[in-house]
Amino acid sequence: MTDRPELERLSSAELHDRATRLAWRRLDVSFLWHLLSTIPEARAAAGEEDRSEIDIMRPLALLNDLVDADRGELADALRPLYIDYLEKHGDGDAAGGEPGDDEGDD
Repeated sequence: MTDRPELERLSSAELHDRATRLAWRRLDVSFLWHLLSTIPEARAAAGEEDRSEIDIMRPLALLNDLVDADRGELADALRPLYIDYLEKHGDGDAAGGEPGDDEGDD
């Protein structure tokens, strides 16, 4: 486990990369779905209300947003989600593997 203060020091992009890499390694569909479903709320919190309404109505837009979820105000709005996940499940170490790599994570 990684402690919260250590995670708080990371950039939003680094948190996104670590959390999503760890979720892919763990095949944690639940977290990835939660991330996708949280993106419209995070967009609204980041001041992008128009875009968040589009996301809710078009699931494909959510998948496109997943690609952008490591950038700008959206990434900053999603920081608590990434930090909570990494704190609970591990650090998703910076050197970690690519999605689909099986490194023995439970």
